[in-house]
Amino acid sequence: MERARLFSRSVHALGRRNISSRATFSLTPKSSFPRSSLRTPLLVIAGQRRHASAAAALKKPASQSTPAPAAEAQLTEQDLSRLLKQRNIGISAHIDSGKTTLTERVLYYTGRIREIHEVRGRDAVGAKMDSMELEREKGITIQSAATFCDWEASDPVVGAEKKSSYAINIIDTPGHVDFTIEVERALRVLDGAVLVLCAVSGVQSQTITVDRQMRRYNVPRISFVNKMDRAGANPFRIVNQIRQKLRMPAAAVQIPIGTEDAFKGIVDLVRMKAIYNEGIKGVDIREDVIPADLLPLANEKRQELIETLADVDDTIADFYLAEEEPSPTELVAAIRRATIGLKFSPVLMGSAIKNTGVQTLLDGVCAYLPNPSESEVTAIDTTKAPPPSSESAEGAKEKDSSWNKVRLTPASAAPLVGLAFKLEEGRFGQLTYMRMYQGTLRKGAMITNVRTGKKIKVPRLVRMHSNDMEDVAEIGPGEICAMFGVECSSGDTFTDGATGYSMTSMFVPEPVISLSIKPTGTETPNFSRALNRFQKEDPTFRVHIDSESQETIISGMGELHLDIYVERMKREYGVACTTGKPRVAFRETVTQRADFSYTHKKQSGGAGQFGRVVGYIEPMEKDEETGEDIGFENEVTGGNIPAGYIPAVEKGFNDAIEKGTLSGHPVSGVRFVLTDGAYHAVDSSELAFRIAALGAFREAYNKSRPVILEPIMAVEVVAPVEFQGTVIGGLNQRRGTIVDTEVRDDEFTVSAEVALNDMFGYASHLRGMTQGKGEFSMEYSKHVPVLPNVQIDMVKEYEKSKKQ
Repeated sequence: MERARLFSRSVHALGRRNISSRATFSLTPKSSFPRSSLRTPLLVIAGQRRHASAAAALKKPASQSTPAPAAEAQLTEQDLSRLLKQRNIGISAHIDSGKTTLTERVLYYTGRIREIHEVRGRDAVGAKMDSMELEREKGITIQSAATFCDWEASDPVVGAEKKSSYAINIIDTPGHVDFTIEVERALRVLDGAVLVLCAVSGVQSQTITVDRQMRRYNVPRISFVNKMDRAGANPFRIVNQIRQKLRMPAAAVQIPIGTEDAFKGIVDLVRMKAIYNEGIKGVDIREDVIPADLLPLANEKRQELIETLADVDDTIADFYLAEEEPSPTELVAAIRRATIGLKFSPVLMGSAIKNTGVQTLLDGVCAYLPNPSESEVTAIDTTKAPPPSSESAEGAKEKDSSWNKVRLTPASAAPLVGLAFKLEEGRFGQLTYMRMYQGTLRKGAMITNVRTGKKIKVPRLVRMHSNDMEDVAEIGPGEICAMFGVECSSGDTFTDGATGYSMTSMFVPEPVISLSIKPTGTETPNFSRALNRFQKEDPTFRVHIDSESQETIISGMGELHLDIYVERMKREYGVACTTGKPRVAFRETVTQRADFSYTHKKQSGGAGQFGRVVGYIEPMEKDEETGEDIGFENEVTGGNIPAGYIPAVEKGFNDAIEKGTLSGHPVSGVRFVLTDGAYHAVDSSELAFRIAALGAFREAYNKSRPVILEPIMAVEVVAPVEFQGTVIGGLNQRRGTIVDTEVRDDEFTVSAEVALNDMFGYASHLRGMTQGKGEFSMEYSKHVPVLPNVQIDMVKEYEKSKKQ
């Protein structure tokens, strides 16, 4: 059946090839491309990489292709030779999968650090990438940290006989969901990633979140099964989880030599060689023949690798159907093609803490992940005029998606374009992390912030090594660097002034929890200074003043997120703070369409106020790409409302959704459609229409059967198997819905959906139930309506508070 299915797919692929030849597309294997060509057909929309096969590219008519700039810069031989040896990667995973420990070994083996130090700072030093004191105390990564290193990579076909030098930029990211924005902005600017998985726990809740983020920014990934020395390690179960839970075709390109305590090396399935780490801290690599007892498993898993690749790569499918064995060269080329094409993830394995398998992972990064020239990126040309409105609606819509897009080329001589993706308050002022997409950034050069139009001089240019830095005179395209003393915001685009290109920013999730905060004792300027700085650095950290209680409210992604900032205010600014009880980010929404026809009229001598708005409000689904669930549409024709008053109507709508009438929480999931209205030549004004829109929304809102929404969290609990009944019972008591359970040897994992309002205090409750052996993680999943009796109580409480 498998062979018949592949034969059918191959016939279909051959048909595609015939079409391809007529359309002048080529499906030549990547290894045979000339050096100056791009290796994978790519489609990029709004600054995001969209890798596609040639067959997928054929489905898109030529008229829809991403437009090229009038004079696109060409990559020189010097550019190509530099970019081919350049890698920009992130290391991402669930909490406690060993990301920082792995990065520490990478830095040691590449010569960036002289000694290996462990997480939590047990030796009073701590891991290099966890530079913050709080990170070393708690043993978690709070901020993403960037570094760079050089690696002499062994050739994936012939091994250590042929080595090439690569420059690698690495960003180590947090695993806790509370700091998910750090992962978002790192993946936004990276070309590839290493997804680290625990050999025992496998795919966990935050692994699924990271996978979703990688797909959002179309980042190819290598999967690394870490902690192979742990009791219960089973890498092949993890490979199956990647296929099933992450829906990503994957296969092992290595198998372990022994597991748990007996783990001592790996077998490379491409070259069929056994590889051992020897010497002090595993610094020496020894290759040998595969042990006789492992040879049958190695042959079986190599065949599985070929079969998986045959499903996603036509070249390997041809070998498979012809019952021929692909050579190591062809196998490596296919793995690279499929990985960069986002169709496959090679799975490597090792144990960072035991210094095993890290060097082969670095070789895999160089062999299988893309270089900057293989990721096409587009920017928005803000200087281009929109297309003529006389075109047909369908043609205009088609053109709207591409008329202002331009391709960026990582050429040194091209006009400069860079994206500021992360801000930090450094010892010498604001530190701005930059990804250079094209052109060369030099110290002392004048650059332009596209958002503000301001010209800024670059006073100091550095390359980061965690909290250390190295001054440089210039940075080329495809590199990651940092600037000092440049005032900007996260997501700003910088150019040399020759173009008006702007990059799209990263996705920012909405906060789910809030706290009231006030300084202990007398308020000092440091209190507001700290809050302003943290807001600027972290887009998911919000601050506002409650209009009724006049309290300062901080909002974030979870209790830990806010606790860390409260602690940092005390340590970094000397401001001890008192916090109130956590508040859940409730929302309100409408459940049915409601029409409105509202007139605001006021006459008090002289010019009065007049504005009439007609239309309707209706429920709106959340846009998966942008995250937007609030919409305003203007369908007024005939000039019944002058165009100058339309923005005032939108402002009135935005004022209205800030506070719903049921419980005083923000309104979401609603679209305001303005269809008609009336104005007065003398009495109408922007204020009048703003007030009219506010009144119209409130009138229609009460008729739209509004409901209160509460945030639901995806909760994952891991505990010894003897506590399974107790843990599930505890989740049921908190109105949780059990989604999945998995039992492994002596421990189990239960996944559930629980309202955030019912999760307060669960950490101490879980410790008590499991004798301190259980642990849990949770992340925001969705908002759902509260129970009817809860809504009635919340409405009564809000009405009571308004009367006081």
